Amino acid sequence: MKRIFLIAALICSSLIVLQSCSPKTTSGTVAVKRGDVTGNWVLNDITFDGIPEVAVKSFLGESSYKCFVGSTWDLTNSGNGSYSLPSSASCGAKTQAIFWSVSTADETFQFKKLNEGDKAKNVTDGYRLMLSSSDGTNMVVKSPIEYGSKTAYIVMNFTKAAK
Repeated sequence: MKRIFLIAALICSSLIVLQSCSPKTTSGTVAVKRGDVTGNWVLNDITFDGIPEVAVKSFLGESSYKCFVGSTWDLTNSGNGSYSLPSSASCGAKTQAIFWSVSTADETFQFKKLNEGDKAKNVTDGYRLMLSSSDGTNMVVKSPIEYGSKTAYIVMNFTKAAK
C-alpha cells in the first residue's frame, strides 16, 4: 500500500515539474519584440476605427493628425529616436527627438518627446500606444481615445523605409 502511494506521489510531482517547465502558450498571437520595431519607418496612412475623422482635432501634441502622414520615424535599438514631420500647407516641417520603448507584456509602444537638454528619465509626460502588429516590414500602431461612451482608435500604418 505504501508503494502505491509512493508511486502516485512520484507521478504527480513529475507531472507538476513537467507542467511548470513547459512553454507558456498565448492566445495564438506572437508577441511583438523590440527588434521588430527598431529601424526607420514611414507613416503612410492614418485611419480611424470607431470615430469620425472630423472629431480628431489634435494628435500626439500636434495641431492635426494630417501633419504625421508621410512622417519618418527613426527608432534606434538604444531607445533614442526621432520623428520628422514633412512640410505641408497646414503643417511646418519639424524634427522631434524622442525616447521610445516596447512593452511585450501589454503590447504597447510608448515614447516621450525630448527637448534640447532633456534627459529621458526626467521627462514624465509621454504617449502609450497599442502595438497591433509589426513584422519588420509593416507596423500598425493604434492610439486609443474615448469617443462617446466607448474606446475608439486612431490607426497609424507604417512601412519600413528603404535603406
